[in-house]
Amino acid sequence: MTTSTPVSTPFSRETTAMDVVRGLDLTNRRAVVTGGSSGIGVETARALAAAGADVTLAVRNIDAGLRAAADITGSTGNDRILVTPLDLTDLGSVTRFVRAWDGPLHMLVNNAGIMAAPELRTEQGWEMQFATNHLGHFALATGLHRALAVAEGGRIVSVSSAAHLRSPVVFEDIHFRQRPYEPWLAYGQSKTANVLFAVAATRRWAQDGVLTNALMPGAIQTNLQRYVTEEELAQLRSGSGGAAAPSWKTVEQGAATSVLVAASPLLDGVGGRYFEDCQEAGPNQPGSRTGYAPYARDPEAAERLWEVSEAYLRG
Repeated sequence: MTTSTPVSTPFSRETTAMDVVRGLDLTNRRAVVTGGSSGIGVETARALAAAGADVTLAVRNIDAGLRAAADITGSTGNDRILVTPLDLTDLGSVTRFVRAWDGPLHMLVNNAGIMAAPELRTEQGWEMQFATNHLGHFALATGLHRALAVAEGGRIVSVSSAAHLRSPVVFEDIHFRQRPYEPWLAYGQSKTANVLFAVAATRRWAQDGVLTNALMPGAIQTNLQRYVTEEELAQLRSGSGGAAAPSWKTVEQGAATSVLVAASPLLDGVGGRYFEDCQEAGPNQPGSRTGYAPYARDPEAAERLWEVSEAYLRG
C-alpha cells in the first residue's frame, strides 16, 4: 500500500542530481532513461550511474547515445552504461525494446519528450506530442510492467511539467481533429497525461510493488525547446501571460527531482504523487506556476485515460 503522508525532503530547487544520490548505493540496480543522451536525461543517467546503477540509455539517436554513455563513464567510472534504440512514436520500436529486455528493472525514467511542436502526426494519425510524451511511454511502461514487478520495489518516473496547467486531457478531441491545433495546448494536455498516468499506474500496480510518481523538473534551457521561438522563450523568462516568471535551473538541478523520484529511500511506499523542487507539491493556486491542477490527479480522468490509451494501442 502507498503512504498518504505528504513527502518532505531535505532538498530544494538548488539541489543537484548528484546531491540526491550522495551516500546512496544503487549497485545491482538497473535503470532505463528515455531520452538519456541530452538535457536532464543525461544528467539523470549520470547521477544514477554515479551511485552504481546499471543504466540503459533508450534513445532515438544511437550516435548521440554512445557519446553520452562514454561521457557518463568518463565522469563516473561506471562502464555499465548501455545504449539501446527506442523511438516512442513507433510502437514497433517500443515492442522491440520490451522484448529485448531481460530480467528485473528497478527504475524506469520516462524522460523523453517534445515541446510545443508544430502540427505533426504519427502514421496512426495521433497528435505527435501526445503520442511521444504519453502514448509511447504508456506502451513502454505497460510492456515492462513484469520486469518492474519482479524487481520488488520497481519505480516509474513520469516527467511532467508545469505546462500541464495549460490544459486537461480533452478526451472529446485529444488529437485536434475538430479543434484548431495549438502547440502549447497540445503540450499541456500531454503533460497532464503524464500525471494522470502516475495516478492510474499506482492504483493498478502498487500491489505488485511498482510505484509511479510524476514531477515538474523546473525551467531548464535544453534542446527540448527546439520548437520554441525566441519570442516565446522571452515571454517565459519574463513571466508575461499572467503567471510569475519561472526561476531557471541548471540541467544538474533540473535532473534532481527525477533522481529523487527514481532512487531516494525517502519515497519508499509513495506513489501517485506530483513533485517539484524535490518536494511533494500541493494543489496549484491561481496565478502561480507551481503545484498540480486538480484535473491532473482526478482518479476518474486517470482511469479514462488508461482505458483510452489501451484502446489506441490495440488499434
